[in-house]
Amino acid sequence: MSRLIASRRLASNICVSKLSARTFCNDASAKLNNVPNSSQFNKELEDEQGFTNDVPQYDIAIVGGGMVGIALASSLASMPLTKQLSIAIIDSNPALTNGASIKKDDPPDPRVSTVTPATISLFKGIGAWQYVEQHRHAYFDRMQVWDYTGFGYTRYNARDAGKDVLGCVVENKVLQKSLLSCLQASISVSAGLFFFSTLEMKTEQNKDFKKTIYSTRLSSMSLPTRSSVSAAGDLQSKSLANLAKLELSDGTNLYAKLVVGADGSKSHVRELAGIKTTGWNYSQSAVICTVEHPAENFCAWQRFLPAGPIALLPIGDNFSNIVWTMSPKEAANHKIMNEDDFVKAVNNALDFGYGPHPGSRPFSGDILPSFFRPDVTSSANEGFELPPKVTKLASHRMAFPLSLMHANQYVSRRVALIGDAAHTVHPLAGQGVNMGYGDVASLSNVIADGVAVGSDIGEVTLLKKYEADRKTANIAMMAVLDGFQKAYSVDFGPLNILRAAAFNGANVFAPLKKNIISYASGELRLPFLS
Repeated sequence: MSRLIASRRLASNICVSKLSARTFCNDASAKLNNVPNSSQFNKELEDEQGFTNDVPQYDIAIVGGGMVGIALASSLASMPLTKQLSIAIIDSNPALTNGASIKKDDPPDPRVSTVTPATISLFKGIGAWQYVEQHRHAYFDRMQVWDYTGFGYTRYNARDAGKDVLGCVVENKVLQKSLLSCLQASISVSAGLFFFSTLEMKTEQNKDFKKTIYSTRLSSMSLPTRSSVSAAGDLQSKSLANLAKLELSDGTNLYAKLVVGADGSKSHVRELAGIKTTGWNYSQSAVICTVEHPAENFCAWQRFLPAGPIALLPIGDNFSNIVWTMSPKEAANHKIMNEDDFVKAVNNALDFGYGPHPGSRPFSGDILPSFFRPDVTSSANEGFELPPKVTKLASHRMAFPLSLMHANQYVSRRVALIGDAAHTVHPLAGQGVNMGYGDVASLSNVIADGVAVGSDIGEVTLLKKYEADRKTANIAMMAVLDGFQKAYSVDFGPLNILRAAAFNGANVFAPLKKNIISYASGELRLPFLS
């Protein structure tokens, strides 16, 4: 019976709303003859989903259906205390509703993310990692970092910190699709062989978890004030006046207890909420692309050059991803140069270009004082290696400017910011998306805590707990990355020697290396944050 009711509501949604649906098969068309009329349907929605006077109300409206926004929806769906919440996702990206699949022989996309063990744990917890593993991805357990001066290098190995892997490189489209697959895992509607712009989805964990994807954009947002609540007349009006009101570009209005801005570095939610930012542009751009080499790569490589670092990151199947930081002018040139010249430039940058290979280690082996030897990691005695030779391009090239940005507040009444809407960083350590997923984990827990004690999930006193947890941690990570960017943007003799000493020190001393690995993995905070 419950399946029949769900089918009728969903089929009625197609008839009543201003949405276009695809052609149905004969069986599905026959079932549409039994749908309830619009007045009956609207009453059901009022009772079941919080629609009042045809204006939908949700517990949470997530603006931005990218990798971080969908992760928040998936996280809330997986938690016992929050899986009953109704959630709207607002994003005009057609990929959210068109059901496009990723084929195994699809060419690799140049947009990738290096996800940490902490992020992998989050994905496993919400049930999305099983879908990632069905597509192209690459775990890596080793990393080598060196300087163009040839003075020093550091090798990291997962076993130095008692881990199996240091991270996993995954195409962004795979992360996005895996999170969507997680959400759609238990869609069960007998009239359903179709997709449409507004999609009600039920999760495996709880069939009462309701979700609507609005394939449109946010136009304006009205947040409650004391005067607006006081001016409201009857009880229902006061109730609505106490919520955030969102007006969408297709003319739809909706209300929500909490609006989550997951809409990127140029966040419209942040702007409409009046939240200011602090930051600056780097005089650098990043060129990204996918390249091919003769054998599969299981190591992450990064070399610091005068204009910025170049990284070679494995993504599986003899492919690796290039992230090359350089001046905007150089980036424009490298983006359009012919393929052969670009491949030569990449190999030059990863080999003898700009300076020699690092020599023998000054503090390793027999030269290392005996009282340090018990704390030397196994990777400290590994020699310098050259990364694999790139043979050809496997994707188009993209270039984008680099900047640092941090929101002065993460929350206000009825609003919370996550991911790039709250912070953007230099890509030299691949931490940007992991910081966003850290936001997802923290905000999910705060919302769950609020639900547990019956709090209003949009009240700023509750949301401040999320801000307190993430703001300090994110600022610390941003400071580290910004410090690296500045330290490696200067070619100065004494500073070059200090950098080499830092490389060698990190390589040799086990406690330092273990802490670096654990911090970069997202499993350890800096001591002053603990």
